[in-house]
Amino acid sequence: MKLNKPSVIILSDSVGETAELVIKAGLSQFTNGDYSIRRIPYVEDKETIDETIEIAKEENALIGFTLVDPHLRKYILEKAKRNNIEAVDIMGPMMDAMEKTFKKVPKLEPGLLYKLDQEYFKRIEAIEFAVRYDDGRDPRGILRADIVLIGVSRTSKTPLSQYLAHKRIKVANIPIVPEVDPPEQLFQIDPAKCIGLKISPEHLNEIRKERLKALGLDDDSMYATMERIHEELAFFEKIVEKIGCRVIDVSNKAIEETASLILQMVKKQIQ
Repeated sequence: MKLNKPSVIILSDSVGETAELVIKAGLSQFTNGDYSIRRIPYVEDKETIDETIEIAKEENALIGFTLVDPHLRKYILEKAKRNNIEAVDIMGPMMDAMEKTFKKVPKLEPGLLYKLDQEYFKRIEAIEFAVRYDDGRDPRGILRADIVLIGVSRTSKTPLSQYLAHKRIKVANIPIVPEVDPPEQLFQIDPAKCIGLKISPEHLNEIRKERLKALGLDDDSMYATMERIHEELAFFEKIVEKIGCRVIDVSNKAIEETASLILQMVKKQIQ
């Protein structure tokens, strides 16, 4: 599938900021800011590279990568060539030239640029926290989080958690399902730390149908019926009322817009 605007996928064994800066500088010569960039950080295996190659084929995307492991660098270049995909090794040629010039072997340790950056460590800690306590995986995270997001399925809890984590905020998110009692920790925290994610039934119906199609399932599954959606949203409203937390309607909001509203709500308590 070809996109109308340039699409670039960044692969990195660290966070990918270096690659993104270089790629944005290049894109500025071709567009007025209308492009798509997706970062895939902490790449450690060939499987991730294989998945990225498939995505790049579907989106007709360019791949830019910063990988210090020479085996992974070689693998992605060969794999991309076999699939007729442009892949650019952003850091490899510079490292090779330095090795020849300085007569030294590189350390081959990802992320050394950020070793002394405390802000970087805070961000990584928050990202790891978001992964560890995603989707109610471990309710103990509720008491340790800066922010707790609650909502029914497909209200962008996970991407919001990751987005806020890049702002160095520790976020736990909890799915609200009628058949499952919310964890007791949810009612022990300060309600000001909890944010409910509300969505209109119609919009949720559309999102869930698309999700089922993407999974190759029938879109008339109970998961996407209006009856089920109304049941879940009614239960969500009861939980929100019991907690006494604030609510954001995410029906027609981008992740960045919702995150901005959350940051405004909790600005004082996370300073």
